[in-house]
Amino acid sequence: MSGNGWRVEKTARARRVWEEYQQQHDVSGPHGQVVGIDPDSGRLWFGKSALAIREQLTAEHVEALLLFLRVGYNHYLRKGVSYEVASISSAPCSQVSCGS
Repeated sequence: MSGNGWRVEKTARARRVWEEYQQQHDVSGPHGQVVGIDPDSGRLWFGKSALAIREQLTAEHVEALLLFLRVGYNHYLRKGVSYEVASISSAPCSQVSCGS
C-alpha cells in the first residue's frame, strides 16, 4: 500500500469497473481522452487530461483516489512518455499538479 491509501486491489477493481463500462457503452467517441476511475464508487469521469478531471472533481466537491487511463489504451500517455498503469495507480487525482 502506498502512503495515500491506494492498494493493488484498487487497481484491479478499477480495471474491472472500466471493463464493465466498456461492455455496456460505446467508447469510440471519447477515444484518446482520459478516464478517471473511482474503484470505491465505480464512478467514471472523462476529460482531456488528468488535471481536467481533477478540476471536475474539485468543482463537484468530490474527494476520491482515481486510476487514470487513456480511452482505447491500457495506460496513460503524456507528452510522448508512456506510464504503466501500475506506476500511476497510486497517484490520487488530488496530487495531479498544475504547471509541472
